[in-house]
Amino acid sequence: MFPDEEDAETEDSSLHGGRIRSFKHERGNWASYVYLPYHPEEEFMELLEDLLSFASAHGAVLTLQEEFHLSLSQTVVLRHHWIQPFAQSLKAGLMHCKRFLCTAGRLRVYCNAERTRTFLGMEVCAGHVQIMDLVHEVDKTMTEFHLDTFYKDPSFHVSLAWCAGDLTGQMKEGCIQGMQSLVDNHEEGPFVLQLDCEELRFRTGNKTFRFPLKP
Repeated sequence: MFPDEEDAETEDSSLHGGRIRSFKHERGNWASYVYLPYHPEEEFMELLEDLLSFASAHGAVLTLQEEFHLSLSQTVVLRHHWIQPFAQSLKAGLMHCKRFLCTAGRLRVYCNAERTRTFLGMEVCAGHVQIMDLVHEVDKTMTEFHLDTFYKDPSFHVSLAWCAGDLTGQMKEGCIQGMQSLVDNHEEGPFVLQLDCEELRFRTGNKTFRFPLKP
């Protein structure tokens, strides 16, 4: 677990780059989600710069994600006293899950349910079955705590960048094909994002739990 940090949660969207909460923050309620981390390589970051420049030139100013990951759950609200038992339930369910490699290479545009944020993501093309196995275990814990399970037909992806508002139509019509061309015609052939799925993480508020998968 990372050391505790001061809880600086606030309703002022200007302090979050214009992002708007999907639920109201209340003391003792912790926004929580489960994910696989992605540690970017230099080649990936260089490609991202080109993608964001292309998008900006076509009227879509995107903000780079602060970190990169593949979500295995929706963002849910946990009460503080649920955190430890929730983590223990996850740990027990994941004990048999093995490490694997997944890849992504197709760009897609996503929008959250509230239509307040648009995301540019890179969709998984290999490793879907293994990811679904992890989601199945995460869903068991969600059900145990009477929380929302993951989407029924998920599009697994790594979010690359975002902007406020619903720009899905503008991005799909104006620049997604051009950005995909940058991915497909990268320096030495099509760029493929490789995610080494060695560790599942559970983040709740300012705490992060890590669950190594079996070798």
